[in-house]
Amino acid sequence: MDIEQKQADLIDHFVKQASAQQGSALGSVILEATSHPSLFAFSEILAVPSVAELERTENSVYLEVLRLFAHGTWSDYKGNSGRLPQLVPDQVLKLKQLTVLTLAETNKVLPYDQLMLELDVTNVRELEDFLINECMYAGIVRGKLDQLRRCFEVQFAAGRDLRPGQLGSMIQTLSNWLGTSDNLLISIQEKIKWADTMSELDKKHRKEVEDRVEEVKKSLTLKADVDFRGLEEIYSEPGGVMDYEEDRSRPKRRRHPIS
Repeated sequence: MDIEQKQADLIDHFVKQASAQQGSALGSVILEATSHPSLFAFSEILAVPSVAELERTENSVYLEVLRLFAHGTWSDYKGNSGRLPQLVPDQVLKLKQLTVLTLAETNKVLPYDQLMLELDVTNVRELEDFLINECMYAGIVRGKLDQLRRCFEVQFAAGRDLRPGQLGSMIQTLSNWLGTSDNLLISIQEKIKWADTMSELDKKHRKEVEDRVEEVKKSLTLKADVDFRGLEEIYSEPGGVMDYEEDRSRPKRRRHPIS
């Protein structure tokens, strides 16, 4: 089963569980969802009415935890740990994985120093083990570890849930991309039209050259034919050229010896 299908099945499972619970009972559902090793998307669970109703209640902390896993990072948790419950080890691992995905959204080359700072990792060996075993093997990222340059080159990263306000920015980005694509398409069409025009001109010029060559050939053939006919007329005129047999039949003049 691919990661997308597995995500969809897990999301459906937890949405059904959350829909069947209310209030503090949602705490165990949210803990299970945020600890699951194969779940990395939480917006659908956030959209469940019973979950949204936790806002401004004594159980709102569960909603804050879910929002943290939907949009936040390990640094966000450390900055708000005073008002959030302590995370279990599986949640810590999951939030650090999500932190890598967030960093990969904007940069395809992640320096080791930045990653160690964001993930609270103390050495390169520990960082590389985490990236290989917990990120690449999990299928959420693909990339190359460059020990010489001390960086992680990201080739693929799974997407996270959209943050509030991010949709508008994404729509604007896509609109700009669409406008650029339209302009590029117009430019390509103009170049194709120019190429077609040049091709037609080239064909026309080639035809003119071929026609001219044919005319010259015909002219040369006609001239050669006329010259040949002229020679025939010269050789066929009486007295023009002495016939060999006629020359033989003439009496030879005797030569007298010189005394």
